[in-house]
Amino acid sequence: MTTTKKVIIGLGVAGGALLAAWLLTGDRGQKTKEFVSKKADDLKQAINKKSKQTVDESEVHYV
Repeated sequence: MTTTKKVIIGLGVAGGALLAAWLLTGDRGQKTKEFVSKKADDLKQAINKKSKQTVDESEVHYV
């Protein structure tokens, strides 16, 4: 891995850490936590809904 790639990856990680720190401070912290938990609940419901729709048919029907 070249030095340029290492620097770019380092900047990306540092930028992500700064964004996370900014989102979790002050009033934004509570709003961010509520947003993330709401999206996680929505994702769980979507997965459960999708798994309930899947039906395993044990018999083969010929037409």
